[in-house]
Amino acid sequence: MAKVLKASEMKKCIGCFTCMNICSIVNRQNHSLSKSAIKVRTSGGMAGRFVAIVCLACDDPACMEACPSGALTKRKGGGVLLNAEKCIGCHRCESACITQSVFWDDEENKPIICRHCGSCARFCPHKCLNIEEVADV
Repeated sequence: MAKVLKASEMKKCIGCFTCMNICSIVNRQNHSLSKSAIKVRTSGGMAGRFVAIVCLACDDPACMEACPSGALTKRKGGGVLLNAEKCIGCHRCESACITQSVFWDDEENKPIICRHCGSCARFCPHKCLNIEEVADV
């Protein structure tokens, strides 16, 4: 079965950014938070709660439809996989994402796409994130 990342317990988030750091390390071999496929932000300043901007693993991904080069393909369980060699750096996937969860690597001129690997969920100290099994789409 496929797995999908869910940010279901964000009320427990303290904004430590461990999820973002581990995502960058595991998937991009980089310690920069800007290379992460998950972003944690506040929803109303320091007094507000934290929210996670994550790929929702759409069944019919707008980002894939917008890609003119075929660099994005449907992933089992929802969402997309990136073939970086096919990517032409047009940013269309980024602007097409309905949740604004396609981020951009300016150095490589390629999108940063969540693979739903679950590394962020495994290392979250407060279990704010989880990885759920879903039926293959």
